[in-house]
Amino acid sequence: MQKWKITFVDDHGETVDEVFECDDCPNNEKAAELLKERLFPVAAKLDLNDLEGRTADPSVKSLKTQNSIQILGITPI
Repeated sequence: MQKWKITFVDDHGETVDEVFECDDCPNNEKAAELLKERLFPVAAKLDLNDLEGRTADPSVKSLKTQNSIQILGITPI
């Protein structure tokens, strides 16, 4: 499996890198899901039914609005 570094701004305005293993380069939505599982494991299990199907990239949107986390980039390691 390929390792990918996801760079994001956390809720304190600091730039942080997290490393994940995936077969292919994750898109922003998949990266948001991976971050959510690692940083907020309980919240990751919650249903996004109010956003899914009505909003593009619901995990990206919920990370930004609820946790002030914004993904800056995804790079291979």
